[in-house]
This record gives sequence, C-alpha cells and structure tokens, in this order.
Amino acid sequence: MSLDKIRNFAIIAHIDHGKSTLSDRMLEVTGTVEARDMQDQVLDSMELERERGITIKMQPVRMQWQRHILNLIDTPGHIDFAYEVSRALSAIEGAILLVDATQGIEAQTMSTLAVARELGLKIIPVLSKIDSPLARVDEVTMEVALTLGVDESEVLLVSGKTGEGVKELLDTVIEQVPPPKVEVREPRALIFDFKYSDHKGIVLFVRITDGEIKKGDSLKFGVSRETFKANDVGVFMPTEASKPSLTAGEIGYIVTGIKKPGVVAVGDTVLSARSSVPALGGYSEPAPVIWASVYPESQDDLAKLRQSLERLRLMDSSLSYEEEASGTLGRGFRCGFLGMLHMEIITERLRREFDLELIVTMPTTVYEVTHKDGKVEEVYSPVRFPDDNQYQSVREPWASLSIIVPAEHISGVMQLLHEHESEVVETNTMPDGRTELVAEMALREMMRNFFDKLKNASSGFASLSYKPIGMREANVTRLDILIAEDVSPAFTRIVSRRRTREEGDKMVERLEKVLPRQQFVLKIQAKASGNIIASRRKSAMRKDVTAKLYGGDVSRKNKLLEKQKKGKKAALARGTGSVHIPHDTFLKVLRTD
Repeated sequence: MSLDKIRNFAIIAHIDHGKSTLSDRMLEVTGTVEARDMQDQVLDSMELERERGITIKMQPVRMQWQRHILNLIDTPGHIDFAYEVSRALSAIEGAILLVDATQGIEAQTMSTLAVARELGLKIIPVLSKIDSPLARVDEVTMEVALTLGVDESEVLLVSGKTGEGVKELLDTVIEQVPPPKVEVREPRALIFDFKYSDHKGIVLFVRITDGEIKKGDSLKFGVSRETFKANDVGVFMPTEASKPSLTAGEIGYIVTGIKKPGVVAVGDTVLSARSSVPALGGYSEPAPVIWASVYPESQDDLAKLRQSLERLRLMDSSLSYEEEASGTLGRGFRCGFLGMLHMEIITERLRREFDLELIVTMPTTVYEVTHKDGKVEEVYSPVRFPDDNQYQSVREPWASLSIIVPAEHISGVMQLLHEHESEVVETNTMPDGRTELVAEMALREMMRNFFDKLKNASSGFASLSYKPIGMREANVTRLDILIAEDVSPAFTRIVSRRRTREEGDKMVERLEKVLPRQQFVLKIQAKASGNIIASRRKSAMRKDVTAKLYGGDVSRKNKLLEKQKKGKKAALARGTGSVHIPHDTFLKVLRTD
C-alpha cells in the first residue's frame, strides 16, 4: 500500500460526547465489523469502560474506505492520560474535533485540541448528536467555528446513533488529512501504547514512521536499549490480524515476548537491533502526581496483591509502587498514580480482575521539605512529614485549572474556588455565552473532592481541565489522630493550616461514631503543631463483674464494682489501653472521605 493511500487520525472528544458511538458507525459503514458482530462500544474492550462509558485503554483500528486505508486511534479523553494521548497524537496526521451539539465545547476538549494544534495536525470540526431534540446546532456550530477560526460551513454534522453524515465524514478525512511522510529508510516506530498477554508477553501498539519491520526481525528500544525479536507483527481489524510486515505510515502491533516490567514505556522508539538511527523525540518518564497506600484487608493476601501489582505494571508503565508497613494496617504498598481517575481505575481493577479486598488510604501529593540544615527532601507519605519546628519551608505542586461554566452558575463556582484556596487569574466569555474561569490551585486542594463539588455547584454543567504549573510555597501542617493517646498512622494527613481545626473536628467526630466501645473510657484526639485541637471521649463498655457471684452479702458485689471503678479511673488517667481497630472501621472512615 502506497503512502498516499493511508490516512491516520483520531477523534478528540469529551466524555459522553458520542465518540464511541461514532466509532461504531464508522466500523459499520466501512464493513470493518460484520453486522452480526456489532455491539455498542466495540473499541472499548474493558468491562470498566463499558460500565462508565469512558475510554481507558487506547485501541487502534484499521478500516478501508474508497480504496484508502484509514487508521483510527481511539484515545482516552481524561486529563490523567494526557501524556499517553500526546504520544498517540504524535502517531497521526489528523484529528476529528467532536463536539456534542447539546453541550458545546468542554474544557478537557480544549486542552487536547491545544496539543493537537501544537503537533500541527489537521483538525476537522464535527458536531455529534444532531438528531437529539436538545441539540443547539446553530449555536454550537458558531462556537466551534469561532474557536477554530474557520467558516461555519466547514463544521460537519453527524449522528452516531442514526449514521447521518458518517460517510461524508469519512470522505472528508481522505480529502483533508495528509498522508504520512517518511524521514529515513531504516526501520523506526513510535510506541504509543502497549498491553500484556500471558502467552505473547508485551504487545506494542506502534506507528511505523520509517522503513519496514518484519516478523522475526531483531529489534531494540531506543531508551531502555533492551533487545528483542518480533515474534509477530500485524494490524488491528479491530482484532489482531497477523501480517508478514509493517511498512512506513502503517499503525499496528509488534509481539515482543517480553514478560518483565519496566522495559517498555509509552513514547519510546523501536529500532533495528544494529541501527544507529536516533530515537524519536518527545519521550518523557511518566511522573506520578498523587500517592496512596494500598493494603489487603487480609494480610494473607499480601503476596497476591504484590503479584497483581506486578501484572498491572506490565500493562501500565505509569503505575509505580513500593512495599511499606503500617503498625495498624500491616504490610502493603505505596503506589504512585497519574491522578484521581487513574487511582480509581487501578484499585477497581485490583478488586475485579484479581478478586482482592483492599483498604486504600487517602491520596496525597508530594511535598518538597527544606530542613533547618538546608537539606531538601521529597515527602510522599503524611506519616513522614516532619514536625513544624524541624523545617524551614515546604513547597507543593500547583495546577492551572480551566473551568467552563454557564453564567448562572458562576457565583457558586467562584465560592467553591475560594473555599479551595485557589486564585482566579482570568475570565473569558465563550462564543455561546458560557464563561471560562482560569484559576490556579494547589493539587492538594483538588484532591479534596473538588471534582464532585464542582459538579454540585454547577448542577452538572461545568467542565474542568488542568495542567501542572510547578511547585509553590505551602502553608500546611501534619494532622495526627490519637486513639487512647497513641498516634494512628492510618489517619494521619497533611492539611492546610487554615482548616486544621475543621479537619480535626471532622475526624474526631467521625471516629467517635464508628470506633467500638472499650473496657475503659476511650480518648480520641486530633493533634497539630504540638497542640490538641479536638477531643472526644467514648464512654466505656460496662463489664458485668458481678456475674460470677451467686448470692451472699451485698458488700461483696459493691467491692467488685468499686475495684472496677478504680481500674477504669486508672486507665483513663493513663489514657491507655489495648485498642484494636477493626478493618471495617478504617473502611468506614476512608469511604466517607
């Protein structure tokens, strides 16, 4: 197949804007998937993707239309996967900007669009869901045209549900998306994703940028330098279809046989084992943004959890973990994630695919602590955060937020931004009358249920995207929870100084409700900056010490009761006692958070 007959493209769309439905219609119209095999969300192969209606794992597919090869890469739209999406966009020449005719352009769509423009991709504007009675075709067409700086007549109208306009869209892709170009003759391919198979090992998803890669070739990775043999190569139809070779311009897969983690990374380059050609640019190490500790509910499952994380690491190079121990929760793993959605997906997969019952602690971010001796330390765990008198300063990561919201909900969103200590730096009026708020916020505050609160404040109409903007000074402190005067590390967290008392009161009140009664009065306290800032007492469970008496003088009964009273008084004075905190107590508190 000559290069001028190949078109490589993706669909840029916000969650629930009809991307999966449009992909289904394309597969149907081009005959890539037989009618008897058609189902909703064909390219979303994971059960979790189908349930939530979102794309988590990239899936390429090869279609034939008008004697051309059309390679579509179905990409995730969430900001957590921005790096992976940028690598996928580097593997193509064009993108369909898909906008819901009932909702208009969303913030995350704008973020991905900016990346596509930086890469010089041909953008084809398209409105979806035009058959909906709620569609605002004229308004949204104008908004898209003004955003892209094109004429309204260039905005295509389609319905993934009915198939209207899909053939015309495919024709436009052929007409407007340029064919791929070749720079060198030697084999070179960009890895934009990969997966793991028990039988095949790691299977690379690649775009062949130069030369040809054949089955049986000896290859290497440009970054890790690991060598391997191409056990098989082929294309996605959408299932894997083996071919003798992949040539420049094609998108397909390479079976490596590799079964160890840490070797393959998204953005790396595949080269001939003896090649001196440089690797493709744009590669960077995936950097965790948040951390959380994951413990098995039963310590008997620790080895199973370790094996499960190793397995997921083979499928997802952005997941990082290291073993740690907690005196309360036992042994587990400190895991690094790309964001809140990434954490949610990984923990849900551990539960579903590996049948694990887990305790997941509150997520936290990294803090850059400068100690009094000038030493700088990165702190990932709240338990390791130093006392106030042990450091000079603390820095934390911040992010720039773009929030698009209807005018009638601006007041509620502004109040929410104030509560989360953010700084509004810019406001812009969108063509359809909505307002874009550009704000800067500590990543710590974003993890404090900001996404859910934003949906509530805007009645579900606001959209959000964000990007890291570096480290800034942080006004935070460590909040410890003491149970019977012993610090419980599982409940330790880093909080803003202005909310220390509020957070302490919440935790103490919550624990007072869920902790089981003890044989003595139980003290539950919150401590910050060396001071007790909140305290509750849970009354003792009375043990019937007279149960063993059978008759006799009442003075014997009174003597036992008095002895019990003195024992409780002594325990209260000491503030001690052996307190066993059941696992379900941790679950209740953490799930409430």
